[in-house]
Amino acid sequence: MMRRRSSVKLSFLLTAFLLLGAAHQAFPQKAGPLSKGPRRAPGAAAPRTSDPEELAPIKGRTRQEIPEDVPLFTADTNVVQVDVAVVTKNGHPIPNIPQGNFRVLEDGVPQKVLSFGHSEGPMTVALVIEFSSLYQRFWSESWYQTLQAAYGFVETLKPEDWVAVVTYDLRPEILSDFTQNRSETHDAMRRLRIAGFSEANLYDALTDTITRMKDIEGRKAIVLISSGVDTFSKQTYGQARRIIQDGDVTIYAIGLMQTLRIYYDSRGAMGPLQRMDFLQADNQLRTFSRETGGMSFFPRFYGEFPTIFRNIHISMRQQYSMTYQPTNTKRDGKWRKIEVRLVNPKNNKPLRVTNQKGKSLKYRIMAKRGYTAPREVD
Repeated sequence: MMRRRSSVKLSFLLTAFLLLGAAHQAFPQKAGPLSKGPRRAPGAAAPRTSDPEELAPIKGRTRQEIPEDVPLFTADTNVVQVDVAVVTKNGHPIPNIPQGNFRVLEDGVPQKVLSFGHSEGPMTVALVIEFSSLYQRFWSESWYQTLQAAYGFVETLKPEDWVAVVTYDLRPEILSDFTQNRSETHDAMRRLRIAGFSEANLYDALTDTITRMKDIEGRKAIVLISSGVDTFSKQTYGQARRIIQDGDVTIYAIGLMQTLRIYYDSRGAMGPLQRMDFLQADNQLRTFSRETGGMSFFPRFYGEFPTIFRNIHISMRQQYSMTYQPTNTKRDGKWRKIEVRLVNPKNNKPLRVTNQKGKSLKYRIMAKRGYTAPREVD
């Protein structure tokens, strides 16, 4: 786990606070409906917390209206929902796979699929963006290009989809609550100008966002734009990973470290420790996305972003949704591992997928890796 030393020169802290103060004066931020407590005066800093016990529910999103035939999973039921995406090595989805080709295993035991279909209900998406001065000074041009590409991603959402904008440095900051009004989302993103702190507490930001989204029904996703570095979170990597695994929120991660890596390499300034830091940052993003059934991307230049956001959009839209009732009925609060396979029902061997020319295609199956079983309450 990457952590920087907590001792920082006083002059640097003073400079950081002055920068943050200037940013808040130039771009006043109002408290979102997720914050508790009294209203603040205009331009005052937003109260922020990472304590789950203090998190307010998401206004207007706790009971989303969804079609009756869309299956749900909650911790107090014995039905598990699994959303699955099957994509080629280039990220293109493979459609029209029959139910009979899917196998779902829990802790290695085959499960009977109760329902099968396509996820077509409205999406709830949180854009979680690292807004820290930790590395931003090195990629200022590509940073603004990234935000422009993010605008394009927002435009791919359907009118009935909900989207929120969350940024983080020392703590997560809600710039725009979940809304179907795209102008509110764009206004929130336009406020990203000057980063104040050099901390980037990734674990706290992800767990905070997932905890706030826990009562939202239907399909949920986080699009994370981040370096992958965590500097000083209250949550450890292990604690954050467990919360993310249990959150039932798909994470699509976009790593920003490749630009900085190219910057260092071009100057011969890349040492073994820096390479290790970069590798660990990328691996963390891969882990968070893989274990939630999402995808991770590591662009090297701006031109890759339109394709990345298009692949995220397609992946969210073209998913197979299935439910099963676990054969293990123990309410022991233990972790249950889920594995989804594609097989040929005639011989139970891995399914061979071909293109129009009959050539075999390599594919990936993306689904959440498991869940925590409900615990019996005495």
